[in-house]
Amino acid sequence: MNIHKYLAFVKAVEYGSFTKAAQSLNYTQSGISRMISDLESEWGVLLFERGRAGISLTSDGLKLLPQLKRICNEHEILIRQIEELHDMQSGIIRIGTFSSVATHWLPNMIKIFRKDYPEIDFELLLGDYTEIENWIIEGRVDFGFLRLPVKAELETIFLEKDRLLVVIPQDHPLAHCDKFPINEIMNNPLMLLEKGANAEVSEIFEKHHISPKAHFTTWDDYAIMSMVENGLGISILPELILQRIPYQIIAKELEVPAYRNICIAMREQKSLSLASKRFLEYLSYRKKE
Repeated sequence: MNIHKYLAFVKAVEYGSFTKAAQSLNYTQSGISRMISDLESEWGVLLFERGRAGISLTSDGLKLLPQLKRICNEHEILIRQIEELHDMQSGIIRIGTFSSVATHWLPNMIKIFRKDYPEIDFELLLGDYTEIENWIIEGRVDFGFLRLPVKAELETIFLEKDRLLVVIPQDHPLAHCDKFPINEIMNNPLMLLEKGANAEVSEIFEKHHISPKAHFTTWDDYAIMSMVENGLGISILPELILQRIPYQIIAKELEVPAYRNICIAMREQKSLSLASKRFLEYLSYRKKE
């Protein structure tokens, strides 16, 4: 039972809240509070200061934190090793992903993987780059698809360059041009993906010293495509999301090609579960033959 109390303590520190720690561990808030109180009684020390503003570590709690983290990490490794002994007859792979990968890569990978390992389940969390990065660091997902560069503490596997293309209506005056001129972006209403997903587009603007005004922002790639189809403006989208789309739009390469570098990121590859490690071996199946 003590390992659950230790994990409750570590999660309370990570989230700065008994309530959020309880949600991450599927306990009640009172259950987490009781486990922390049990530890304090057993050890005769005060671990947290409690107040209206929330909780904060005491100096004693801060001193004990590194060792408790190590114990929890070692326990997690032990559990994973036990799971591996079961020869992948059960388990779940948690993946952080953005929409284009979830739509065009993961279905074929999962389909082929499940032919070999039908008892392994999947949990997909869709978000922007920043959210996915945080989910990996927090342990909410086992690994995630991201755009390079990522935070230094993450391990990565580079996958491929994904071109960034200008998307225009079919009746646009430049519909027949070979490549879309950078400066013409300034002369058209622009629609952008918001949140973390617009980082690579902003880099294009900075590189070429242009400051177009965004007339429409959204987190949904397909909403932007529909707006472009209806003549409301142009956009810049990754080539991956533009596969097998139902919209009557045209994608043009920029006169100076731009890319995003897609990778797999994880906290530590050697600490992944056997199921997650095995799934990464199926990355070559991300595209249908």
